[in-house]
Amino acid sequence: MNDEIHAGKVRRFGPALAVALDVTTLAEAEAIVTRLPAGEVMFKVGKQLFVAQGPAAVSMIRGHGGSALLDLKFFDIPHTVERAVAEATRLGVWGMTLHALGGGRMLAAARKAADAAAAELGIPAPVLFAVTIPTSMDAATLKEIGITTPLEVSVLHLADLALKAGADGIVASPLEAAVLRKALGNDFLIMTPGIRTSPQPDDDQKRVATPLEAVSAGADLLVMGRSILRTPDPAAAVREVLAQLGNSMS
Repeated sequence: MNDEIHAGKVRRFGPALAVALDVTTLAEAEAIVTRLPAGEVMFKVGKQLFVAQGPAAVSMIRGHGGSALLDLKFFDIPHTVERAVAEATRLGVWGMTLHALGGGRMLAAARKAADAAAAELGIPAPVLFAVTIPTSMDAATLKEIGITTPLEVSVLHLADLALKAGADGIVASPLEAAVLRKALGNDFLIMTPGIRTSPQPDDDQKRVATPLEAVSAGADLLVMGRSILRTPDPAAAVREVLAQLGNSMS
């Protein structure tokens, strides 16, 4: 989907699916990648897999013709994040995540680094998604850490900050997607974790939705992990979700 990025702008694409590779070994990750349609879904590499296997996880996905979304949620001083984003860009990832709570200077440094490294290599710049409030958090959790602003207000403020600093998209709960789209327009992407086809018994996400609910709210990229990988046939589960997304556009 890198062809959707041009002249520093991101064009919204039809709803897409990213499968979270929440496993530890490269063999486990590769077994998932090779069972699923690499040309039709993305693969999210989070902290668990990246800490265990490092850049080899991204290389494996690309070797099978897949697109890698590096979900490390960079959050540090601007210089450190700038360096990390440059190295992630050199890995050839389709996109990556950062924390909007890092502030405008950090996000702007990330944008500058991604664009410069991509230009140096002659490749499309990766899509930068800014995390607003993680979907595992609710109003009670925010209050616990001293944030008393209503959750929806915090999400909207952080999203606006991130987009003005050069982020291409926002990571937000599907429950806030409609508010973001209405308030901030259509010239950015919304990635929504917390997508479930059915209730999960050990769910640590508090703000969840079904694929169709998320798309109806304005989401572009849906992230699903356990609700696909724990099914008897993950490939069939992916096909079912993709069919639902296709029908939502008809």
